[in-house]
Amino acid sequence: MGLLRRPDRREQAGKPGAETIRSFYFEAGQSRKGEQQRDVDTTASRRRSRRWGVLGILVLLAAAAAAVWFYINSALQPPVPSAAAVRISYPAGTSTAKLAQELEAKGLIRDSRIFSLYLRYKGEGDRFQAGEYEWTPGVTADEIIASLNSGGTVKEAGLRLTVPEGFTLLQIAQKLEEQEGMKAADLLAAADSYQPSEGTEDLLALPAPDAKLRHRLEGYLFPETYEWKKDAKPQEIVDTMVRELGRRLEALPKGWQDVMKERGLTFHEVLTIASLIEREVVVDEERKIVSGVIQNRLKEGMPLQIDATVQYLLDKPKERLLHKDLEVVSPYNTYLNKGLPPGPIASPSLASIEAALYPETTTYLFYVTKKDGTMGHLFAETFEQHKKNIAESNKAGNP
Repeated sequence: MGLLRRPDRREQAGKPGAETIRSFYFEAGQSRKGEQQRDVDTTASRRRSRRWGVLGILVLLAAAAAAVWFYINSALQPPVPSAAAVRISYPAGTSTAKLAQELEAKGLIRDSRIFSLYLRYKGEGDRFQAGEYEWTPGVTADEIIASLNSGGTVKEAGLRLTVPEGFTLLQIAQKLEEQEGMKAADLLAAADSYQPSEGTEDLLALPAPDAKLRHRLEGYLFPETYEWKKDAKPQEIVDTMVRELGRRLEALPKGWQDVMKERGLTFHEVLTIASLIEREVVVDEERKIVSGVIQNRLKEGMPLQIDATVQYLLDKPKERLLHKDLEVVSPYNTYLNKGLPPGPIASPSLASIEAALYPETTTYLFYVTKKDGTMGHLFAETFEQHKKNIAESNKAGNP
């Protein structure tokens, strides 16, 4: 029987053992894992670098866009405001680029190039109207554009007249002479000889010439602000104001003409009553009350005794009428004559015309002006009450 032989140490030293083999494979595996991990780390690092690079570019683009927006917004802001108006000429056929340059040169915009780009962005410029424009530095770009689109050009120097409510024809003529140099006599003559222009005769039933009328068109020139060309003639001026009255009557309540006929009045009489109200009343709420008093006195056959009709006869209005003034012989003197005067004594407002058509129903027959500074009135049904009101008014005026 043979014995098991123990391996020689030299043999053991010449062959790798199991532990050695295992160690080799373990180290090789670990090496490959290390290389793979380094590859992963490198890829992640590259990805992070790319992300940061893109983010940086985006930040730079955003900063650039913000800077551009800030510059454009600043360039479109109005320049420093100024009280002095600047005039710009925009002839037909002028390019918007040239217009922008003119606007910049005159200090109305900050940057002509940005303004031109803004016009393109908004699709503006095609509707700009040629002409002379005037703006004050401080106006916005959009306001300039709107003005150019609407044709808000500078109007040629001409005649301008504001006719206050309650003005007489003589006062209108005198004011026109003082302001514009047109002779008052020429306007009065044009009014007295007035022939309606085409279409005007359909607006109003103008009074026929009458010797009793101080001025035929008294009351028919509507109080308003008017503008005409510098070379406007008196006839044109009168015609404009008469037509304005006809146009304003359209604002009265519907059916006012039927009301007028039901009350047995002509338009001339309505306008006459309205002129009396205009000259007598300051407080708007009292217009229809005073109208009612006038109607009541006419029904009773009483003289109207309205001071304003006497003032109309005088060369210059007085602060206080004297007894001798009330005795002036004239069809306009409502102290001496019953009923209405021959015609209006001033140009009434639309409010007074409406009050004449729609008087407030009362039993008042008298009124007196308060002397307390309110310019209101105290109303009375009887003469005895009226005398008490006069005393009360005088007392308030002399505390």
